[in-house]
This record gives sequence, structure tokens and C-alpha cells, in this order.
Amino acid sequence: MPLIAEPTTAQPPGQTGAASPVARPQSGAQSASPQSLPPSTAAPGSTVVSATARLHLGFLDPGASLGRRFGSLGLSIDGLSTTVELLPASEDRVVASNDAAHPECARVSRLLADLKRAANLRQASEIRLHTTLPAHAGFGSGTQLALAVGRAFANQYQLPWTTADIARILGRGGRSGVGIAAFDQGGLLVDGGPQSPGHVPPLLARFDFPEAWRIVLVQDVTRTGLHGDAEKTAIRALPPFPQELAAQMCHRILMQILPATAEADFAPFAEGVNLLQTTIGDYFASAQGGDMYASPAVGRLLHWAGQHALAATGQSSWGPTGFAILPSQSEAERLLQAARHAGLVDPALRVQIVRGRNRGAQISRPAAARTA
Repeated sequence: MPLIAEPTTAQPPGQTGAASPVARPQSGAQSASPQSLPPSTAAPGSTVVSATARLHLGFLDPGASLGRRFGSLGLSIDGLSTTVELLPASEDRVVASNDAAHPECARVSRLLADLKRAANLRQASEIRLHTTLPAHAGFGSGTQLALAVGRAFANQYQLPWTTADIARILGRGGRSGVGIAAFDQGGLLVDGGPQSPGHVPPLLARFDFPEAWRIVLVQDVTRTGLHGDAEKTAIRALPPFPQELAAQMCHRILMQILPATAEADFAPFAEGVNLLQTTIGDYFASAQGGDMYASPAVGRLLHWAGQHALAATGQSSWGPTGFAILPSQSEAERLLQAARHAGLVDPALRVQIVRGRNRGAQISRPAAARTA
């Protein structure tokens, strides 16, 4: 049987305190094993939204030397996704299709309550979580989940909300706008950082990621990256970021990484990303035990990869996920095979080869079955 969150208690629009249920098996279940509920079984008349992961490749100006703090370079990728389905119901509830999605039920219940208040809507909804991205791993899971739920809600009830509107309602995009742009468009993305708290960062540039290039994802499944209060504390403790370094990062992105992407010229792209990662990684290292990699196992593999291949290597956000971008599928396979042979793929690591993604989230409305 599917894991089901206890129904939320509907609140009149404008009131706070909507219930945030804890997902649990239905009454009478003994160590319930969730049934699979694949998107192919989506109910007629529902709205299904599938959003893929993004990598955060580095900040432009963590010191806000010109007033805008952060600004980001990011990349949308295939291979991992969050897929949600929303349909009208007699009462609000969230259904998890598998154990991995189960922990997100309470969060989604809160998102639904926020959306209903913003829309002044009493209609109850059922939200089915088919797949979810690994949480706190560097994939932007929280933003993609919030935007997927928000987009399903807006489309289902014909609300004229943009993705930026949804992000503001649900409190996403406070530091980086690349997750929002990745949801909308995919590709390689640059945002300009927020103007002030509560403002969604503007998208400054977007390029298709070259079709031939591949990304070797390296996940440490035993760890999570900094998040929540620990992340806020770590950011407050960071030293000032020199303006000259911010200028160098912007110069590299504008005059090396972006042109190389546009022309599918891998060597300068890799050089620029590696410099960006090293500079930003060194700056954030004090919050990660003194290393640019949150996971020693990920760090060992990627340091080795950088010495044995022409690759753009680094960590996405706070990690622990790292990446090695290579110019082709064959180069990615060759590197991974050599790393395994060298004994560098630790048992704690999950490694896969994925493509860049040059389109945004997929949105569908399953048609009702025809009657004879």
C-alpha cells in the first residue's frame, strides 16, 4: 500500500497554522512496503510535473562588492528527477510512491498549504510523489520539489503564476537563481544574484550545453551537504571575499566559460570551470573541514580524475556530490573504468554518467479515457 500523509486540516485563506502531517502507513499496516506508483498510472485530469537535477558550479561574488551577493553558474542535467502529480480530491493529502519519497511528505503538505493561502483557494488536492531528488546532496532538490508542486498547482487550477511567482510564494531562490532557470529552460545558466532578500535573482545568460559532452556524477550516499541552520551559520562565519577575486571569476565566466560553451570548445571550458571551482572551493573550505570537497572519497576520486584526464571537476554547492565533465561519452567511460581499476571508486560512492539537459521541466495533463 502507498504511504499516505495524514490529511491536512483545511484552513481559511489568510490564516496560519495549517497542519503539517507526518507521513505514515495507513492504519493496520505492519511495516508497510510502499507500492510503486509510476507516472504512467497518472489519473485522468491530473497534472504531472517532472523536474530534473541541477549542478551548482560556483558563485560569482560571495562578497557583494557591487551590492548583489553571490550570483551563480549552474547546469541542468538529466538522470535524476523529481516527479509529482496533483489532482483534485475530497481532502488534502500527500501520497509517497516509495521509501525514498516518503520523507518529503511533510514538506509537500506545507507547500500545498502555502499555495492555497496565496491563491485564496479552498479546493482540496491530492499530491502524489512519484520520484524525488536526493536531499541535501547538491542537486537543488528543495527548489525543484517546490517548483514542481507549485507548477502542478498553478496549472491544475489555471492560475497565471510565473515560475518566479511560485519561487517567491514558496521562499526559493534566496541565494541562487539557477535552480529556477533550470526548471524553466535547462541548459548552462548564469544568474546575477538577488537584489535584496525576497527578490528572485535575474537570469543573465543561458546557453545550450553541448550535446556530446558528458558529466560523471559522483555521489557519496553516506553524507549530506550543509543545509538549514548549519548552512546559515557557516555562511555568516565566512571571511570577506576579495573584490579582485570576484572580478576574476566574472571575467572567466564571461570571456572563457560561456564562449567555450557556445562554441563547444571543451579545453577552455574545463580550464575556466576548474579555476572557478578551485577559487570558490578554497573560500568555502573552512566550512567543510578544510577541503573543497565535503566527502573525502569524492575528493580523492576527482583529484585523481583531474590529473588523469582533460576534465572540469568540482563539487556542486555544499556537496557531497562532485562531478567530472568530459568531452564525450567514450572519454567519460574511459575515465570511470580507469578509476575503478585504480581502486578509487569507494563503496560509499554512487557513480553515473549523465547528459546536460537543454529543456525545462516536463508538464502533462493525462487525458480522460474515451467511452464507447
